[in-house]
Amino acid sequence: MNWSSYIESFKHYLSLERSLSEHTIAAYLRDVGKFNEYLAKETPGLLLSGVATKHCEGFLESLGKMGISIASQARILSGLKAFFKYLLFEAVIEKNPIELIEAPRYHRKIPVVLSVKEVDKMLASFDQSLPEGVRNKAILETLYASGLRVSEVIDLKLSELYFEVGFIRVIGKGNKERIVPINQAAMKQITIYVEEVRRLGKINKGKEDFVFLNRRGNPLSRVMVFYIVKDAAKNAGVDKTISPHTFRHSFATHLYERGADLRAIQDMLGHESITTTEIYSKVDNRYLRDAMIQFHPRFGA
Repeated sequence: MNWSSYIESFKHYLSLERSLSEHTIAAYLRDVGKFNEYLAKETPGLLLSGVATKHCEGFLESLGKMGISIASQARILSGLKAFFKYLLFEAVIEKNPIELIEAPRYHRKIPVVLSVKEVDKMLASFDQSLPEGVRNKAILETLYASGLRVSEVIDLKLSELYFEVGFIRVIGKGNKERIVPINQAAMKQITIYVEEVRRLGKINKGKEDFVFLNRRGNPLSRVMVFYIVKDAAKNAGVDKTISPHTFRHSFATHLYERGADLRAIQDMLGHESITTTEIYSKVDNRYLRDAMIQFHPRFGA
């Protein structure tokens, strides 16, 4: 079996066994393809069983020389690790040549976070006498109440709302399911929208289960939600560069500030690694520097 055959079988494994999204699978296959091209150029004829750690290190070094960002290098390495882990599982190789290679380190950008007051101002900015105002407030309440990604909000189904117990069912990245709490304010606004606005509007065939619909009776797009958030920030006088994801960041940060456990926040956000969630502890620590600037007699002396 040659490289292309193994890559094809890897594709089926990711889809059937790992249930990853088409986007993630395509990214993994591109990563493996790049490595294959590198080896074909540097060591023509090298068999998979002959790939060693030095070849992997050489490939990563070549990415750096090409100007590939550290974040992209780390993502490519993740794809290769999945590929070689699969080959090891299938007994194609006896030793994983990339197992001990660490991802290049990079500093995660501290995310922009809204204050509780700014969230309240944005939620209060919608005209509740307008159908779209009722819907748009419900969308922002949902984003902030449960820390959903924008894709998860636009895909949210009526059949996934369990308001009697205060939870919603979310299908996240990689088709992974999680159950997330939702607060009373969000449940109330969604209920008002569903019963007083959505029920009276157009609903296209096959879209009956989607919670949030546009005037044409179809689910909202990511871009539409982006504009809803932007307009709300402008109308509320919030002078920050924000997006729907800002509400996810704010949800997690406000929970951590009030003492929530990082593991609980990880589960609610659907993060695969606790490392991703730990960024919110750094956001919270900014108040330490603010206190230093404000109160230390020698700061800036």
